[in-house]
Amino acid sequence: MNTQKSKNCKVGFVTLIARPNVGKSTLLNKIIGQKIAITTPSAQTTRKQIRGIYTDDDAQIVFIDTPGVHKPLNKLGEYLSEQSKAAVEGCDLILFLVDGSEPAGKGDSWITENYLKGLKTPILCVLNKVDLIKDMAKREVNVYSYKKLFEPENIQTLKVSAKTGRNIDSLIENIKKYLPEGDKLYCDEEVTDQSLRNIASEVIREKIILNSRDEIPHSVAVLIEKYEEKEEIDRISAVIYVAAESQKGILIGKGGSMLKKTGTQARYELEKITGKKVFLELFVKVQKNWQKDGKAMKMLGLE
Repeated sequence: MNTQKSKNCKVGFVTLIARPNVGKSTLLNKIIGQKIAITTPSAQTTRKQIRGIYTDDDAQIVFIDTPGVHKPLNKLGEYLSEQSKAAVEGCDLILFLVDGSEPAGKGDSWITENYLKGLKTPILCVLNKVDLIKDMAKREVNVYSYKKLFEPENIQTLKVSAKTGRNIDSLIENIKKYLPEGDKLYCDEEVTDQSLRNIASEVIREKIILNSRDEIPHSVAVLIEKYEEKEEIDRISAVIYVAAESQKGILIGKGGSMLKKTGTQARYELEKITGKKVFLELFVKVQKNWQKDGKAMKMLGLE
């Protein structure tokens, strides 16, 4: 982190919070202008707070992406819930992202009651996926259903599309209104505070989720055992942990085909990120029911 002196610059922290699969990571990637958070159709894809740094001529906004919020069912769920709760404390603005293509549901109401009610931090309700609704009257009905969650307070709402980028410029300008003036916290070129080890771990996990069956996403964790940076090539050794022996067979595939496919896709994306060759070595190990084991989660960096 490098502070930079800047005149009349709006600087602050903005937390993204939402129920699963609303599009937080997609929105963050669109705002930053490149991929820094993995995205899949599966819930609980985001497991750790991820900072995305947006910088323009008169502002630096540090976005904190959080795991999708829902009632925790095991140790992993409790960890994800704590990650989200910690992120809403001490930030300058909370973006409550919702699925604007449908009215407010039980999940949105649960987040409002358990995370947002009573906070002094300002909240901006951002309705994503509005491009999926052509009926303007239905759009307004959905908007009202989300406003009603915060009554008697009158919460500000804004409609966007994380996929197409619609109204993203308007979102940025509205965010700036809530931020204090100060010195930039990061260099203009920085877009995330994630280490290459963390990025590699997340990219590998993303490819596993996209390639595997439904039961795998919540049962897999990736631990980078070695990350060796050289001038022309990065050498990475990673262990993929699953919760059951049957899942190990699925991830390896017949003749190692699934593991090879996952490795190839992850290596290709990491080469785009690093701008050089990547040698990626993957192993699969079983850590039975690790999502329910506090010690195992700590070993996997989920603590």
